[in-house]
Amino acid sequence: MVKNSKKIEVKGTEITIFSHKREEYISITDIARHKDSRTDYIIQNWMRNRNTIEFLGIWEKLNNPDFNPIEFDGFRNRSGLNSFTLTPKQWIERTNAIGIISKAGRYGGTYAHKDIALEFATWISVEFKLYLIKEVQRLKEEEQNHLGWDMKRNLAKINYRIHTNAIKENLIPSTLTKHQINLVYASEADILNMALFGKTSAQWREENPEKKGNIRDYANISQLVCLSNLENLNSVFINDDMGQRERLKRLNIIAIQQMKILTDNRSLGLLEDPESKKKSPNMYK
Repeated sequence: MVKNSKKIEVKGTEITIFSHKREEYISITDIARHKDSRTDYIIQNWMRNRNTIEFLGIWEKLNNPDFNPIEFDGFRNRSGLNSFTLTPKQWIERTNAIGIISKAGRYGGTYAHKDIALEFATWISVEFKLYLIKEVQRLKEEEQNHLGWDMKRNLAKINYRIHTNAIKENLIPSTLTKHQINLVYASEADILNMALFGKTSAQWREENPEKKGNIRDYANISQLVCLSNLENLNSVFINDDMGQRERLKRLNIIAIQQMKILTDNRSLGLLEDPESKKKSPNMYK
């Protein structure tokens, strides 16, 4: 598979998308395969069209300061003639084009910037283009959601360092063994788990023996935001010398309040995360 690539399926055809200089390039070889197995012939037939040459030239002029307009004019003047042929490699080498990339090797093929790839998809089939747009948008939404989850997970981990420091400074006597110290940290981590998820880490593992990681690795974005807040609050409560039972009670009340807000799409103007109520159904009523 091409480095930094992903695959989507459009009407039974697998399409490769890869990232190049922060831009998305789509395999027009894969798109051509939807119409005919002779993909090189399909692409070259499209490129010899005068409208295609005009489109490619305008795109390059808008996006490529190193584009060679003299070579472009030569291709445009000859386009439409029966004798005119043009391959992606010729277009790239003669005009310094960046909108189309030709890759050799096992996972090679012709890739085009998404603007150009959608134009090619229109030439193949308007219906196929619409399905392609839909799948590309779905992939982008998945990536954005995952990025948001990673950011919130990292934030929760950073705040957990503040949390563990409060535990170290206030709850761990110098006489404890390493094993006893680990038990204190685990106990305080489960205070947060109980407040937010309604179960300890051990209880979650018993219920989900097939899953790797821990309960927090399966939290949704709303829960991670709330967890980050609870870690800070518990640090304050520990520094204030509040007992564990009282801290759990207060943190649970706060978790319920915050999760109601975070999952209320009407108050935030956001789409509600359907997973938020599945993972701890009794916490947010």
